[in-house]
Amino acid sequence: MKLQCLVVDDEPLARQGLREYIADVSFLEWAGECGSAPEAADFLHRRPVDLLFLDIRLPRLSGLEFLRTLPQKPLTVITTAYPDHALEGFELDVLDYLLKPVSFERFLKAANKAKAQLKAESTDHFYIKCEHRIEKIRLADVLVVEALQNYIAVHTAQRKYITYLTFKAVEEYLPAEQFIKVHKSYIVAAAKIDSIEGNTISVGAHEVPVSRALRDEVMEKILQDRYLKR
Repeated sequence: MKLQCLVVDDEPLARQGLREYIADVSFLEWAGECGSAPEAADFLHRRPVDLLFLDIRLPRLSGLEFLRTLPQKPLTVITTAYPDHALEGFELDVLDYLLKPVSFERFLKAANKAKAQLKAESTDHFYIKCEHRIEKIRLADVLVVEALQNYIAVHTAQRKYITYLTFKAVEEYLPAEQFIKVHKSYIVAAAKIDSIEGNTISVGAHEVPVSRALRDEVMEKILQDRYLKR
């Protein structure tokens, strides 16, 4: 999926340069361009974007003043010839601050930063259908995933969610560095493991079996280099 980009700058040549840079980056897509903040506000009202390249010195309303008016800000990269507004820009949580003339190398670095941040934001939760509702579940809240024949149960500290899904689909979605398959029917959140006794792992109030076939691999993933011994 490509990141939709809006360029806001009152200089036509600056807009053209950024448009050409966007075209040269495979994961970016030019969504449009505006020459003023009011024009950009109207554009964003009609079509939200993922990434905003924003000049500071704009007619009628500065880029930073414009950012303050937005109830929901896209990821924003400031592009300006004036370095004296950097602190103010970062106080508004801008992603990056590029000084004109912007080199392609510096542009690409900002684009990669945007890609990484959006990926992180999109993978911190997932949705499942439970009965007639679609429920949002944060990865940080998951303790255990349990296979129940044609269903799976997602256990959090607050409640249990049951949904019509395959265990394999959930296993493939969950980040391998955060979740460990310990049994053909169980996945646990590595950071939520409280103790290990024999072939049983305690995760909160849950006692989860570890299969003999996976035990060595599971123990290696859990302990890594954090197991202190004499």
